Amino acid sequence: MISVYFIIFHYLCSTILILFTNNMRKLFVFAFMTLLTVTAEGSEQTDKTVVSVGDVTMQIDAEKGGKILSLKYKDQEVISQLRWPESFGSTFWTSPQKEWNWPPVPEFDKQPYTVEQKDGSIILTSQVSERLKYRIRKTFTTDQKDQAIIVTYSIINESDETRQVAPWEITRVPNDGGIIFFDAPVDGITPAGLMPFKAEYGVAWYQTDDTNENRKINADGKGWLAYCNKGLLLVKRFDDLNASQPAPGEAEIQIYVNRGMTFIELESQGAYTTLQPHEQLNWSVKWYLLPMEGDNKPSKQLLKRVRKCIK
Repeated sequence: MISVYFIIFHYLCSTILILFTNNMRKLFVFAFMTLLTVTAEGSEQTDKTVVSVGDVTMQIDAEKGGKILSLKYKDQEVISQLRWPESFGSTFWTSPQKEWNWPPVPEFDKQPYTVEQKDGSIILTSQVSERLKYRIRKTFTTDQKDQAIIVTYSIINESDETRQVAPWEITRVPNDGGIIFFDAPVDGITPAGLMPFKAEYGVAWYQTDDTNENRKINADGKGWLAYCNKGLLLVKRFDDLNASQPAPGEAEIQIYVNRGMTFIELESQGAYTTLQPHEQLNWSVKWYLLPMEGDNKPSKQLLKRVRKCIK
C-alpha cells in the first residue's frame, strides 16, 4: 500500500509544483519528505538479537522476556513456533516453582531485558523481580570448535536476605513425532507409567505420543538431554546433579507434555544454591543442533552422536 500511495502522491506533487513559486515549492517538498520519514519509522519492526555458529542460528527477543524464539540448522527450525502464551520458544525461571506458582514471573518471562555486547558475548539482563527480588542475566557465547552455543544463566540476589534458589531452563519443541532421550533408569522416572519410556542401549527413550491430559515427569539424569525430530538432533549439556542437589520437589531433568499434539517442554535444572545478599549463581547449558538421518527411533547411531557431543 505504501508504494501505491507513493506513486499517486508523487504524481500529484509533480503537477502541483509546476504552479508554485520556488519558495512555495521548497515548503511543499519539505512537508512531503517529513511525511515519508514518519511513515518509514512507523513501519519498522523491532530487531531481534541473533547468535550464530556454523550453520546454526539462534534468535532471541530481548523485548519479550529475553526468550530464545528460534533455533535453526540452516533453514530448519527445531523450537515450537506456536503463538499462544507459554507454548513457544525457550525461557528461564527460578526454582522451586512453589515460590511463585503460576503464572511465570513477569520480569523474567515477559518484560524487556537490556542488551549489551562485551568480549565476544551478548548479555541480556532483566529487571529485578518485585516479588522475588532476583535479577536474571543471560550470557550467550559460541564454541567454534564444537559448533555449539553456550547460554550462561545468572541469578542475582538483589535482596538483603539470604535466599535459596536453583536455575531452570524450559525449551518448547513441537509434539509431532519426535523422540526424547536421556541417561536415567526408567524405573527411577516419576510418576511411574505416566509416559511410555523404554530402556534401550542403557538410556531412557520416549517416543512422543498424544493424550487428552497434560503430563510431567521428573528424572535424575547424567547432565544431558536430547530431542530428535524431522532430521534434526538437539542436544543440551549441563551440570550432572546427584539426587540431593535439585530444589525441593524438583529434578535435574523434567519433561512436560501438553495435551494433544501441541508442544513439549524439555526442562533442565541446576543445583539448589544458597545466595547471600547481592551474591549470584552461574549455570551454563551448552546447545548443539545437528543434522541427523534416519527414523526417530531408539538406535545406537543416535546415542553415539550424542555421546560424541558431550564427551
